Amino acid sequence: MARISKTDRQLQLQHEADGQHLYANRVQVYPKAVHGPFRQVKWAILILCLGVYYLLPWLRWDRGVGRADQAVLLDLWHERFYLFGLELWLFGLELWPQDIYYLTGLLIMGAVGLFLVTSLAGRIWCGYSCPQTVWTDLFMWVEGLIEGDRNERMRRDAEPVSFDAVWRKAAKHAVWLGIAFWTGGAWIMYYVDAPTVTVEFWTGTASTEVYVFTALFTATTYLLAGWAREQVCTYMCPWPRFQSAMLDEQSFTVTYQAWRGEPRARGRREAHAELAPLSRRGDCVDCGACVTACPTGIDIRDGIQMECINCGLCVDACNHVMERTGQPPWLVAWDTLARQAAKAAGRHEPIRLLRPRTIIYASALVIAMVAMGVAFANRADDRAVGAAGPGAAVRAAGRRGRAQRLYRADRQQDRARGGFRIDCHRPAERPHRGGRGYLRAQGSGGAGGACRRCGNLPCAGHRPRVADDRLAAGGFQSPRPGER
Repeated sequence: MARISKTDRQLQLQHEADGQHLYANRVQVYPKAVHGPFRQVKWAILILCLGVYYLLPWLRWDRGVGRADQAVLLDLWHERFYLFGLELWLFGLELWPQDIYYLTGLLIMGAVGLFLVTSLAGRIWCGYSCPQTVWTDLFMWVEGLIEGDRNERMRRDAEPVSFDAVWRKAAKHAVWLGIAFWTGGAWIMYYVDAPTVTVEFWTGTASTEVYVFTALFTATTYLLAGWAREQVCTYMCPWPRFQSAMLDEQSFTVTYQAWRGEPRARGRREAHAELAPLSRRGDCVDCGACVTACPTGIDIRDGIQMECINCGLCVDACNHVMERTGQPPWLVAWDTLARQAAKAAGRHEPIRLLRPRTIIYASALVIAMVAMGVAFANRADDRAVGAAGPGAAVRAAGRRGRAQRLYRADRQQDRARGGFRIDCHRPAERPHRGGRGYLRAQGSGGAGGACRRCGNLPCAGHRPRVADDRLAAGGFQSPRPGER
């Protein structure tokens, strides 16, 4: 929580102890702008993340005539995922709904990787590359640009309402809404062609889903990054609750060197002072700069706390004060608790990156990656073989002849075509696109089985339902990507 007076804090704690308040009221946080190496790293990562997010949908990739030319496109309409030169069929040949374990494997790899990074360097993900952190930093930069730094914002909020305060806040929220709208629109462009959906959006011809999801992501970005801010990290995000299970005394975190800073006392310390009282003072001048720079409003001198996101801005603020007071920098620094305890005792403690916790996480990550690679390499080609007649089982055999899926031909025969129809689940009013089909069927009469919706075979605009496929008595085959 934010820095408040000791009297107010004691009163708040007393009320909580007496059961008068179930929840403590939010204390407004006014972070102060700081300059230093950690702030520069945060700016660099912010620019990189936002640049990739906003510009990637506009990057083109030539795949040939009649093919999607967007470099990264999750095309749910045609059930394909384009990633530069890689093309994955999401539900057809490459990834079917029953292949959900691939997604599970990716999530496991991401979680274990996050565990490993946290055990090594604390909540570095939260402090630098979490979307909540990135967009909140951007919104706070806009706020400082329009309303001024910490002291100016606090002064305006404490004063009666004035024209100056109103127009500044109106301008700030207008810019916030513009950024949020741009964010929501950019997210939609990962699912539909960016130039096309942009023209359709502003001409009123885009689908209802485009407008709804753009509005949804606009609202969530505006509320979370503009209003909720640190409350998301403290109360809404589950990660702070169990991050302590990944940390140990050898984990690097933002740490206050109490052995050097205590006892605190105000005033300048001269490097060559010979006065005895100065020798009994710690390096901390109790200025509160580390607190005012913290985006979550905590005091790092109280030790490791759930609200700390390890952004390091308090380190930059403290180093600036140490320089002005003539003291060595890094009173607040990235270090391990074990090394801090050793320094306080006058000993040297080596950095220990390899320890049981990190070895277990790294091993689990390698095992998950190998398992995913083996499973993906041995994935089935999805070829269907031999159905003896209507109602008989149709077996889809993968590589090395192993059975992967089982279908059953429907007993209803399309007498007009002499075959069996394939029932598709997409709405009939959707346009059909020419190209590759998902199934090739041949009926008992020699005619090809047709899509019930459009009468075409192959049909790339519809996907057959696995449970309701009406397949021919003869064999059918799922073509690989690239076959026609």
